[in-house]
Amino acid sequence: MTHPTSLTLTTDPAQHPAVFAAAFNTGDPAVLARVYAPGAVFAPAPGAAVTGPELHRASAEFLALGLPISVRTRHTYVAGDTALLVVDWTIEGTAADGTAVHLTGTATDVARRGPDGLWRYLIDNPFGTA
Repeated sequence: MTHPTSLTLTTDPAQHPAVFAAAFNTGDPAVLARVYAPGAVFAPAPGAAVTGPELHRASAEFLALGLPISVRTRHTYVAGDTALLVVDWTIEGTAADGTAVHLTGTATDVARRGPDGLWRYLIDNPFGTA
C-alpha cells in the first residue's frame, strides 16, 4: 500500500466510496480519518457502533490487515446534503502472518455534504445487510 501525502475528497456522493477506498489503500489512519464527518459513526461489526477515538481504533484494525479494499457502488440516493450509499466491498489477500483473508460485505452508508461542498461519511456501516 502507498502513503500519498494528500487525498482529494469529492463533490459527487456516488464517488465517495472510491475516495474511501483510495484513503483505505494508503494504509494511513490519518488519511482514512479525512473521509469521515465530525461525530461520524462506524459499525465495525453487526450491531456494534463506535465514534470518536474508538472509530479511529476500529478503522486501524482493518488497516492493520495490510490488504487493499475494492468497492463497487451499487446505489446512491441523495436528498439535499445527505446521501444513502449501498456499496459492495471486498478485502482479500494474504495477511502479514500468512493467513488467508477474505472479507466481503454490502455496506449501507450515509454521507453528508459539508459546508465546503465535499462529501464525508456520517455513518459507515460495512456490514449493512447483516
